[in-house]
Amino acid sequence: MIRTPHALFRALAIAEAVSWTLLITGLILRATLGWSIAVTIGGGIHGFVFLSYAATAILVALNNRRRLAPTLLALVAAIVPYATIPVELWLQRRGLLAGEWLTVVAPVDTRWYDGVLAWFLRRPWVLALLIAGAVAALFVILLLIGPPGGK
Repeated sequence: MIRTPHALFRALAIAEAVSWTLLITGLILRATLGWSIAVTIGGGIHGFVFLSYAATAILVALNNRRRLAPTLLALVAAIVPYATIPVELWLQRRGLLAGEWLTVVAPVDTRWYDGVLAWFLRRPWVLALLIAGAVAALFVILLLIGPPGGK
């Protein structure tokens, strides 16, 4: 697993920005050349990365014991094209991405989920598979419901 919460969050923030580029490029290709498949491909990639970024934002927030406001800001940033990178820089400057993965539960200031989170963080492959499976399942459900805006 990526060594620090900051490294993982940064990687997904950049991936989210790249996925916006793919989606916007697909929209331009559809509008100019009639290539609807470009939106299907770019939109699919963007949707999967969007969900992965959201899961990462929540995981890092739980690990770093962030308050609700910065976590909501990180989640809302995924809706605005390219906003995840400035938000990542802001969170980093405020020290909200600092620290290591909490693999050991401290006896003081524990939250109800600290033990479960620490267990999964000590087994990063299990956690990665669980998150990837949840993101993939949600992605499939959303695909079955249909694309944003309908067809």
